[in-house]
Amino acid sequence: MTKIPYAVRSVTPRAKELIREALEAENPLGGELVAEFEKRFAELAGTREAVAVSSGTDALALALAVLYDYGARRGDEVIVPALSFVATGNAVLQAGFTPVFVDIERETLNIDPSKMELAVTDRTRALAPVHVMGKPADMDPIMALADKYDLLVVEDAAQAHGSRYKERSAGALGHMAAFSTSAAHLINTVEGGVVATNNEDYAEILRSLRANGRAGRLRGAAPDASCDKRVKPKEMGERRFAFDRAGFSARMNDLEAAVGLGSLEAFEEILEKRRANLLYLVKEFENFQPYLSTTREESHERISPHGLPVIVTEAAKFTRDELVEHLEKNGVETKNLFQSMPTQCPGFSFLGHECGEFPNAEFMGLQGLLVGVHQGLGRGDCDFVLDKVAEFLEENE
Repeated sequence: MTKIPYAVRSVTPRAKELIREALEAENPLGGELVAEFEKRFAELAGTREAVAVSSGTDALALALAVLYDYGARRGDEVIVPALSFVATGNAVLQAGFTPVFVDIERETLNIDPSKMELAVTDRTRALAPVHVMGKPADMDPIMALADKYDLLVVEDAAQAHGSRYKERSAGALGHMAAFSTSAAHLINTVEGGVVATNNEDYAEILRSLRANGRAGRLRGAAPDASCDKRVKPKEMGERRFAFDRAGFSARMNDLEAAVGLGSLEAFEEILEKRRANLLYLVKEFENFQPYLSTTREESHERISPHGLPVIVTEAAKFTRDELVEHLEKNGVETKNLFQSMPTQCPGFSFLGHECGEFPNAEFMGLQGLLVGVHQGLGRGDCDFVLDKVAEFLEENE
C-alpha cells in the first residue's frame, strides 16, 4: 500500500462553496467565475492578462496559434527542449507547427540556451522553453536570441506556478506563458490551463481562439461586447455566428474556475510547504552522491516545485528501474522523468530523429525518476523516503 503518494488532489472548502453557488446559478457555466479566476491568476503571474482554457496543452497550442494573426504559416517551426512532458511537443503539432528539438543541460534539466541559435532557420517563428519541475529556464539568453531574430517566446510554465527568475515571475518573462491547472498542480481547477500575457491584443486573439475563432472580445465563457476591429454585425450577421479565424473548443467553465479560486486562496500556504519539502530533500540527497543527483536552487531563482527529480548517475552499479522497484515495494510512489520526445517517444518518430542526437535528454529519459514533494507530506514523510533510498544504496553500493 502506498504510504508516500507522488501527488495529492484537493478541493478546498471555499472551492466547494463556490461550486454549490455556481450550480444554483441560473447559468452555471456563465463565465463570471472564469473571469474572476483569470483576474486573480494574472495578479499572481504578474501579467496584465490571463486567459483560462481547457488544459495546459491547449494553453500552449493556443498561445502558438496567435502567430497566425501575425503572418505565420502551417509547418513553420517552434524550438522546444528535447526533454519535457510529451504535451509540449503535442501542442506544437496541434497548433499546426513543426517542433524543432534542442538538447538540455543535465544540471538544470532545461533547454540549453547555447545550442538554440543553431536550430534557428528562416522558418522559425517561436521559442518555447520549459520550466521543468518548476525550475526556471535560463531566460536572459533566450530572450536575447528572440530579440535578435524577432521571435515570439512562449514559456511552457505548466509546472511553474510561483517560480521566479531574477526577481521576475515565471509567466511574465516571455511574450506569453502557458500554465497547466490540472489536479496535481499547485493551482488546480481539476482540469484546465491558463495563458498569461502582458499583450492585450494577444489576449483578445486567445479569447477568440478558445471559442472556435468566434469574433468579438470574449470574456469568461461567452461574449460580452462586440469589437469593431474584429466584426461588423451588419456585414457578418448575428455576432454569435461570426468567426474570424480557425479556432479551438477550449473554454474553461465556472465549476472548474470555482476550484481554481479556492486553490488560489491557499496558494502561499501550499507553496511554502512544497518548497520546504523540496529544499530539505535536495540538501539530504547530497549524502547519496556520487550515485544519485538531483536539482538545486540557485541564488537568482525560486523553484516552485512540482516534484523532486532524482537521477541515477554513471557511477551507480544499479539501474533506475531497480531503485524504483525498491521504493514502490516500500510504499514510495514514483514516476519516471520525462523522455526525449524526438527519440524515445514513438509518436514523434515521423520527424525522423535517431537515438544519439540528444544525449542529455536521452540519458534523463533512461535514468531519471520523480518523487513527490507535495503539500500533503511532512518532515516525517520526507525522512521515510530518505531512509528507503539509503537502505537501497547500502544494499547496492
